Amino acid sequence: MNFKIIYLTFLGCILTASNLFSQKSTTDKYNFNYGWKLYVGENEEASKVSYNDEKWSDINLPFAWNQEEAFKVDITQLSTGIAWYRKTFQLPENATDKKVFVEFEGVRHMGEVYINGVFIGRHENGVMAFGFDLTPFVKPSPQENVIAVKTDNNWRYKEKLTGSGYQWNDKNFNANYGGIPKNAYIHVKPKVYQTLPLYSTLGTTGTYVYASDFNIVDKKAVIHVSSQVKNETLKPINAQLRVKVQDMKGNIVATFLGDPCIMSPNGMRDLEASKMLENLEFWSWGYGYLYNVYSEVLIDDQPVDVVKIRTGFRKTAFKNGLVYLNDRVMMMKGYAQRTSNEWPSVGMSVPAWLSDYSNQLIVEGNGNLVRWMHVTPWKQDVESCDRVGLLQAMPAGDAESDVHGRRWQQRLELMRDAIIYNRNNPSIVYYECGNEAISEDHMQEMKNIRNQYDAYGGRAIGAREMLDSEVAEYGGEMLYINKSADIPFWATEYNRNEGLRKYWDEYTKPFHKEGTGGTYAHNVNGSKVRDASAYNQNQDAAAIENVVRWYDYWEMRPGTGERVSSGGVNIIFSDTNTHYRGAENYRRSGEVDPMRIPKDGYFAHQVIWDGWVDTDTPKAHILGHWNYEPGVVKDMTVVSTADEVELFVNGKSLGKGKQHKQFLFTFKKVAFKAGNIKAVGYDSKGKQVCSTQMATAGKPEALKLTTIKRSEGTLANGNDLILVQVEVVDKDGNRCLTALNMIDFDVKGEGTFVGGIAQGSDNYVGSSTLPVECGVNRVFVRTTEKAGKIKIKASSDDLKGDVISVETEKANIDKLSKVIPANSLPSYLGKGATPNTPSYNKTREALKIIGAKAVSNQEDVEKSFDDNELTEWSNNSKEASTIEYELSKASEINQVVLKLAGWRTRQYPVRVSVDHKIVYEGLTSLSLGYVTLDLVKTKGKYIKIELVGETSDSDAINLVEITGKVDNAGLEKNSSVEKLRIVEVEFYKNLNLTDRR
Repeated sequence: MNFKIIYLTFLGCILTASNLFSQKSTTDKYNFNYGWKLYVGENEEASKVSYNDEKWSDINLPFAWNQEEAFKVDITQLSTGIAWYRKTFQLPENATDKKVFVEFEGVRHMGEVYINGVFIGRHENGVMAFGFDLTPFVKPSPQENVIAVKTDNNWRYKEKLTGSGYQWNDKNFNANYGGIPKNAYIHVKPKVYQTLPLYSTLGTTGTYVYASDFNIVDKKAVIHVSSQVKNETLKPINAQLRVKVQDMKGNIVATFLGDPCIMSPNGMRDLEASKMLENLEFWSWGYGYLYNVYSEVLIDDQPVDVVKIRTGFRKTAFKNGLVYLNDRVMMMKGYAQRTSNEWPSVGMSVPAWLSDYSNQLIVEGNGNLVRWMHVTPWKQDVESCDRVGLLQAMPAGDAESDVHGRRWQQRLELMRDAIIYNRNNPSIVYYECGNEAISEDHMQEMKNIRNQYDAYGGRAIGAREMLDSEVAEYGGEMLYINKSADIPFWATEYNRNEGLRKYWDEYTKPFHKEGTGGTYAHNVNGSKVRDASAYNQNQDAAAIENVVRWYDYWEMRPGTGERVSSGGVNIIFSDTNTHYRGAENYRRSGEVDPMRIPKDGYFAHQVIWDGWVDTDTPKAHILGHWNYEPGVVKDMTVVSTADEVELFVNGKSLGKGKQHKQFLFTFKKVAFKAGNIKAVGYDSKGKQVCSTQMATAGKPEALKLTTIKRSEGTLANGNDLILVQVEVVDKDGNRCLTALNMIDFDVKGEGTFVGGIAQGSDNYVGSSTLPVECGVNRVFVRTTEKAGKIKIKASSDDLKGDVISVETEKANIDKLSKVIPANSLPSYLGKGATPNTPSYNKTREALKIIGAKAVSNQEDVEKSFDDNELTEWSNNSKEASTIEYELSKASEINQVVLKLAGWRTRQYPVRVSVDHKIVYEGLTSLSLGYVTLDLVKTKGKYIKIELVGETSDSDAINLVEITGKVDNAGLEKNSSVEKLRIVEVEFYKNLNLTDRR
């Protein structure tokens, strides 16, 4: 064989191939949202090119065909069925002989795609992005192409091939906004190109950007780019990757090359490049610093394909029970939010700037984590969290249990696709594999997917619970307190109480009595909600409950020992059109209402969540208002991180408040006097550290309109929204916080009225007449496709009306538009870069236990200090209920922390002795996990704990699981009252004695 001839022939092929790319040829990404037609109903002719769709509705994506029902009807009553979307378009002139792909960020639940009358594929999971190669089916410019998409959002939709349903297509939590409620794109690429991260339909993984070898102090890291490249020519090519990194000022801060390699005809392989970069800005909480990473495929030093990845770089670690971001410990503080993240009348299909507004509210309220629930969020919310600096826990698809067979395979496939699609988004730090514990084998399968497709992204993978898992990298129950010295545990959802924003308290119109209203709702398992009082709260009670629940996590925060809680997420952030238990037909456990108007609970969290772990800046918030009727006498509550709080009414001191659960300060029987109420916070030395005040508003005189809109200008694209806020104000412009006036809206010019929400018939959704609640409300106005002025007028009987105008800007609404509005949105950098100081002070020292002795069940004694909350030691009935622990050395001891079986319902009369000296005797309190016993300070080595009477049960903590069942917290039915049952025990020496008032 003549190898020289073969080599020269091969080299010639490469040179010939390179000539194919002598002219610059790069990827174009087009906004495919504009110019669609919609028909709701069966219509099998709609896929044909010749079909006449003139009578169909004109729409722009994203658009769910039933989105006007959002918050108007119960989630189970959202309309379902078939809907068709069609669009006629021309390819760009430069698309000849290029690849053409369509990308949909998602359809609900099924989408069948036809191009020019040809069926090209189906996508069925209702969650993830997907795409198809249109190249063989599209016609070149100037010929027209017709794309048709048949959607089906049936709650009981079954996979065509297997007949299996999808576990996450659930009427409780997955609000069903049908059709194409997300964005769509067209990609035009050369024959040698970087693939799209759309694995399930294209079998490709796209470009992966990650960092390693971090030096946070010196602001250095190695940046890696690995891009899957496909050669769809008939010739071999010599290809190379070139990477350019651009900062937020537009400066190219680095350019580097990978090694060249030869790619065979119709071959596919990953090209790689990496380099150490200096002077990096690291992405952080409230610091959404992002870079543009340009991944270029070079042939003969010429770029033939360029892909831009918007990403950020951050370092994470999950160890010793702690979560680290950029080498700083962070306690999780945030919300378990429904992935639909919906709004009245528009559902989930909002412009990207509005996603930023909503997500940034979480950050400004000092939340650092959003745990999207049950299904993967759409790309718009994922990218929004990147911009605003909000950490994310990303699920794939699940419900309330582990599954097997095809349904488990569906979950694996969805996780694979979600990881590939979202692995370049720095805000994602957790992959969640289940809203309930899954088996170790299943956890390992999920972990294998993470390791295959995102081995270097710095993301922990786990699931709810997983308390004794050897595979999961994080875990945590809902509602309860978990601690760990190994993988971090944070509560995946806590405090599901509900309350309407309209209700301040029992002393304010409409004088809603706390807890009343009942419900027609049922628990997830179909059982009736027996007691709906926790789901019909007033704002004051709901805010207090938020603080009480958070205290249990704060008490066990990092710095309080070796076994700690890493925090938790409150369910939910914004009221949602999903499963509910209160009087209304939607869930009202949000800290903001559906239009993102804050409730008192939002401001309470803003106070108690300040800081990464410990409080950075002391704050105070007075719950409620100061606009009562004469003669009202009521308790006032201040939420504060100060050590003491003093209350003043019209300058007169009412003394210091009674502190409870660290952050609550109660002032009994405060008589209302018009004027001013002020709270002043002091540190332990009496120095003023914070203050806040409220004033009494005057008589309602007028309406005041303001707008919240896209900061870069309101777009005349038929899809942009304006959030119009109306307030009832007094003669000085102060909001009248108890006003409930009806408001009439009128919109003229280049906008259309959409609506808002309030308590009443159909929740006033879509109505141009609706009331303010607590003196304020909001409505949406949508732009038309013509630039011009929108005039918005608000009027109300006996009040002076108001008018406001908004000018809209001409937008590129071509059917293939090069303008993607989200790309120009700014990042939020308000919290600054990660501080290089510790995030907490160590408050106590854990004392090491080296052994224990018990008369009963000696073989189990280590289970009471094994850092495993699913094991325990207990005595046998009729045997001594005593256990004695030995420390590694004699130490001063101040506290015992216990997790006792039945912690939320059972109280134990116990005695604690240190070296035979009694240092505590009493009844343990009920808790959501752990109880802390303050001891008489004593030095010793042996600590005895004994049960000194029968245990007693109580239902004082009225918590019900989402299934409707009451968790017995490890207790069997009719369990013995003579047993001391210790799940975990810890002994501490206080370094800074915390006043746990």
